[in-house]
Amino acid sequence: MSAVDLIPYLTDPGGDQHLLENAATTIGRAVECDIVITSKRVSREHARLHRNGRHVILEDLNSTNGTYLNAERISDKRDLRDDDRISIGDVEFIFHDPDVTHQDTSVLMLEVNQSAGVVRVNRKPVELSPKEFSLLVYLYDHRGAICSKDDISQAVWPECEPGMIFDYQIENLVRRLRTRLEPDPNNAQVLLTVRGQGYKLDLPR
Repeated sequence: MSAVDLIPYLTDPGGDQHLLENAATTIGRAVECDIVITSKRVSREHARLHRNGRHVILEDLNSTNGTYLNAERISDKRDLRDDDRISIGDVEFIFHDPDVTHQDTSVLMLEVNQSAGVVRVNRKPVELSPKEFSLLVYLYDHRGAICSKDDISQAVWPECEPGMIFDYQIENLVRRLRTRLEPDPNNAQVLLTVRGQGYKLDLPR
């Protein structure tokens, strides 16, 4: 494998590759940019990609319409990972990191922002129903510990009297949440069943 084969790059909607071989790559409408997008929705200097060792960092340059990473508008610098999607104006780029051996792709990364109501799995936003979100928040607050079905029913269904929530309702909710979080819901990595005791979100505190 040559050195060129190890350079991270972007692909545009037409399938063209843009090698990120410089320390900084600027994207924008101005002809001076490294990657030029001729669209009125794109600022003259819209975004910049920085190479820092083995990392590539995305930065918005105070653009008018914003820079989006995996459908989320960014306000600060973000490290990129293989297959991340960058949207600038009407154009979506896909980031490719040929040297992914340093990344443990088998590890599920879960982020829960309770105040904003935002959940990300491997940096990508996930939409949850209100009850799915309530269950995740409770398990996340008690991550690493076993949560009984009684505790879950009181936390997720506070409007119901004790004993009114049945096991099958909790099991169905856990099953639905797994389909949102786990790459393979039938082989759970994070949301685990502890037979006879309840459920555990297997993450460090």
